[in-house]
Amino acid sequence: MLCRLPLVLALAAAPVSALAQEDGDLGGPPAPTNLDGVGRITVLAGYRLTSNDTLQDAWHGANGPSNGLERAPMSSGAPVGVATFAYAMSDLVEVGIDLFGTAQNLHLTEPGPDGPVIRKVSTVSYGALIGLRFQGVLDIGPQGLVPYAGILTGPAVISSTREGSSIQERVSQAWVGSLGGTLRLSANWGITAEYRFTFLRGPVESPDPKKPGPFSFSHGGNWFALGVTYAFAPDPSRPLSSF
Repeated sequence: MLCRLPLVLALAAAPVSALAQEDGDLGGPPAPTNLDGVGRITVLAGYRLTSNDTLQDAWHGANGPSNGLERAPMSSGAPVGVATFAYAMSDLVEVGIDLFGTAQNLHLTEPGPDGPVIRKVSTVSYGALIGLRFQGVLDIGPQGLVPYAGILTGPAVISSTREGSSIQERVSQAWVGSLGGTLRLSANWGITAEYRFTFLRGPVESPDPKKPGPFSFSHGGNWFALGVTYAFAPDPSRPLSSF
């Protein structure tokens, strides 16, 4: 997956460059070097690498429902989508709201009447994060490169449905550290790449009432995403201090 990121980035840049050319942006005014007052909308799609060894260790441990049974293979990740709505409070600091969602099928071994069986566990999480990013402008590429680093947190709904059982749902607090950058192709359009380290866990129902757990799975880990950014020029008639 990671070895294909350069190819994906090249393919993603082509339609954005076409949009910028159609709008006349590539030949228009340059993108601002001072980011104060700049707003943006970024849409990202990617993949998260998530280890659920902690769940497997607990599930097959001495207090787990599948102690002594062979472990079922589990997927190491899943697709993820993020939409960011941000505004630069100053040249260096940006505040934003991120909406995200991801889903994954896990598989767990559990005892059955005729021997061990493998059950599918469908997991989903989505939520809204608010956070700060610190950014700048480097003289790289057509209109500059905007690197950033930030921290975000917010509520997330995370749920699991073990095959044959009811849904288990929880509202949890997600924590995210992010590193990324936007290669500006014009004053408005850009290509964004981002890495996130995320902490987010949800509940899994035990099939054995004598060993209820709690057991939990992870929807965090390492997130890698690519996407498109549309930036709005600063509006001097509406400075932040007027609010």
